[in-house]
Amino acid sequence: MSSPITFMLPIERLQKSNTKENLWLYILSLLKEGKLYAWKIPAIIGKRFNFKPGRITPYRVLYRLEKEGFVKSEMEERRRIYQITEKGKKELEKAKKFYKTILKWLES
Repeated sequence: MSSPITFMLPIERLQKSNTKENLWLYILSLLKEGKLYAWKIPAIIGKRFNFKPGRITPYRVLYRLEKEGFVKSEMEERRRIYQITEKGKKELEKAKKFYKTILKWLES
């Protein structure tokens, strides 16, 4: 017997696409406040933004962000610590502008 097909409600899809699927927004936002170790990021996201990213996902996102120049890292006491770059700050501002535009559209 096959299991029933379940669909996400529109709000669930919106929440997922604006949290877990765009984790870079939250990571850059946290790094804008100061340097962080990668292993601390999931716990801070859970507390501050009320969702839990996957265990490996933040590391993958950080790797991509660093590769593209949005963050940089250095070794500190045998651990890698990350900080946002100017390019990362500009990208975060573009994202904020994008969301503000969407909110204006929805409020019309």
